[in-house]
Amino acid sequence: MRVFAIADLHLSRAFPKPMTIFGPNWEGHPEAVFEEWRKVVGEDDLVIVAGDISWAMKLPEALLDLRDLGELPGIKVLLRGNHDYWWPSITRLRQALPPRMHALQHDSLMFGGVAIAGSRGWDAPGSRDFSAEDERIYKRELERLRLSLKTVQNHPYAHLILALHYPPYSVTGGPTGFTDLLEEFRPDMVVYGHLHGADPARLPQSWDGIPLHFVSADMMRFRPKLILEAEGEER
Repeated sequence: MRVFAIADLHLSRAFPKPMTIFGPNWEGHPEAVFEEWRKVVGEDDLVIVAGDISWAMKLPEALLDLRDLGELPGIKVLLRGNHDYWWPSITRLRQALPPRMHALQHDSLMFGGVAIAGSRGWDAPGSRDFSAEDERIYKRELERLRLSLKTVQNHPYAHLILALHYPPYSVTGGPTGFTDLLEEFRPDMVVYGHLHGADPARLPQSWDGIPLHFVSADMMRFRPKLILEAEGEER
């Protein structure tokens, strides 16, 4: 099984939202996402979609985008981003998802020997305009991530992938509570998105020896990034 990752799809079938206001590279981006996905992802592969999936405000609207994703090859693992306002309770979401699509929240998922843990993440203290509300969300996300990582310890695995929407490091590339958890639980790799207009080559490539994969769609020309080739089948 191969594992891919991509973030920030920003789909909007219910109420089309032109993304070209963020740059000409977004021209026709939904079609580009689907085309590039089909070029590289096979039916038995796994794709982590690390947040900012749909601009929808309610689940019925988002399901139009989720069904489009469901028609693409591969098993999908969804993570909430800061713009996924449509994301309901995890129970309701899991009941509504198309086949072979999974949502990650407060727990972990196992696919053969591959374990996936994660949380949305948040801006860290020291970020611009960091508020008391940001502090509350930041602490909550840390606890959610710790809870997710702890659930992995109940299962044998060969590879542990940590999925975030926000970067684990601070705006200056420094440590945060999220990097503390990386050092404590030692995942094999981390995937994240959220950033736009950043030069991937200038971003941190690892943290304490743990590879960091930046997978925002527009920074990868809308092609899912291959992050792991692992033996084992879905279970």
